[in-house]
Amino acid sequence: MSKSNIFLVGPMGAGKSTIGRVLAAELNRQFCDTDRVIEDRTGADIPWIFDMEGEAGFREREAAVLSDLACEENLVVATGGGIVLLSENREVMKASGYVCYLTASTDQLVERTSRDKKRPLLQVDNPRKKIIELLEMRDPIYREAADFIINTDKRSPKMVSQEIIRLIEES
Repeated sequence: MSKSNIFLVGPMGAGKSTIGRVLAAELNRQFCDTDRVIEDRTGADIPWIFDMEGEAGFREREAAVLSDLACEENLVVATGGGIVLLSENREVMKASGYVCYLTASTDQLVERTSRDKKRPLLQVDNPRKKIIELLEMRDPIYREAADFIINTDKRSPKMVSQEIIRLIEES
């Protein structure tokens, strides 16, 4: 496995999919979103999978998709916010590419996810509290997995993608 892929990790609303598309276009690479691949393979959306199989069933599907994508080369992959929870997933990403942790302030994350009803973990009474809880739990794992940490607050996808390209070229 060569280290030719770029994996974008981070919380919901950090900009992984949007920045991933821009980054892939700038590098003339294929863009993949693990959530979209799961939906395409199952013919069901993520909330339905969560309802039917629970988070554990979804995480199994996510790990299988990641494993398949990691065997390809020159991809830019936007991952689901919880993909780092399985140590095997972190190892797969590290072995086959650069891992970029996209961060953002709680205010930005809440603002960016507030109108999105397709995020099962945020369908709660207090989405801000849930985002804070998820961040407290996952931030150390994102940091441990990451080759680079990039803050996306109030920055354009193009600016962030250019920073990622620079960091990879300098590494």
